[in-house]
Amino acid sequence: MYKCYTSTRKGNQEMFVNLEVKALIQSVMMEMTEETVSCSSHNIYPVPQVTWATDPPSAQEARENYTVKTTDHKGLFTVESTLRILGNLSNRTYFCSFISADKTQVWSASRKNQEDITQEEGHALSIPCTAPHSLQNFSLTWTFASSTDPTVILRYDSRTRHTFNLWEGQAELDQDLLLMGDGSLLLHKPDREEHSGTYTCTFSGLQSRHVVQTTVNVTVATISVDEQSVQRSWWSTAASAAFVLFTVIVALPQCVRQKAMETRAASHRYNGTGLVEDGLHKDLNIAASYMIGQREDEFNGQPAQFEAQDEAQDEAAGCVPKTAEDLSAALPPDAEIDQEETAVEPPVEGNDGLQSSSLEMDGFENTEPGIYAP
Repeated sequence: MYKCYTSTRKGNQEMFVNLEVKALIQSVMMEMTEETVSCSSHNIYPVPQVTWATDPPSAQEARENYTVKTTDHKGLFTVESTLRILGNLSNRTYFCSFISADKTQVWSASRKNQEDITQEEGHALSIPCTAPHSLQNFSLTWTFASSTDPTVILRYDSRTRHTFNLWEGQAELDQDLLLMGDGSLLLHKPDREEHSGTYTCTFSGLQSRHVVQTTVNVTVATISVDEQSVQRSWWSTAASAAFVLFTVIVALPQCVRQKAMETRAASHRYNGTGLVEDGLHKDLNIAASYMIGQREDEFNGQPAQFEAQDEAQDEAAGCVPKTAEDLSAALPPDAEIDQEETAVEPPVEGNDGLQSSSLEMDGFENTEPGIYAP
């Protein structure tokens, strides 16, 4: 209280003046955890009033808050109010308002922690951030934090329309949407190591501040279904080609060798029973008859064994065992097989130097011209 006193010839006069000094609300800081949201402001006089609200609105019983007021040596107040989150109130916008004692000043702050965003690297990503109410003159600040302290990556001033962009070419704002209060950040080609972290968007007005915080996880790009189909088709084609190549290199030569062996074996077997080659009839000579007689018993049991081995080799090489018709087809075109016995004509003079009238050998008897038997 100030007293003003005056004294003149006309009389004395005094006046009392009450002077009240206020400390206006300069700013409101807001922090948010999984269970609580807190607002605080410093150096205020007189003590302000604190109110809470949410968007979308929540029931009054779902909000539980308490306020702590302290003063310093000058009598200025520090006010901190905490709201406990009850129930599932995540992904909501929380509003905290400080109202001066004379109701002439209202300072508000709001905050929203958005759900985490996961995006594959290389694909454009938009991080939403919208002011809760219309702002005439404001500034927008984007900060990014990963393992280090937060870094200001972009700042915009609506009054000067000046933009500071630390991530030029990697991130940008839509100027037209900004005039409507939409400050969403667009990342053109996010990288897993460089752009994974926490993004904070802050709208600052004359007596307001709005904060939106978003955690972004950039993952390694996965192969699309079409690309997977193409890769599977490519591998299938490559496997088929490899199988065909293996068959040509390994199985086919073995099959050809097996066929050649069968052809030679068939030629030997049929040559002894009247095979005609080049139109000439080949008779059994005496020495061959003698050797066949000596080895007949020895080889009687072996053809079945050899044929069983041939069949096993044919199956391993992918070749089909040959029938009599197949063997006939495998012989040279000019070779024919006599299926019937043909009479062996007696050798004539000059034929292999042998005469039927004078041929005698130990153990053989000439019983019929052209036929020799032991």
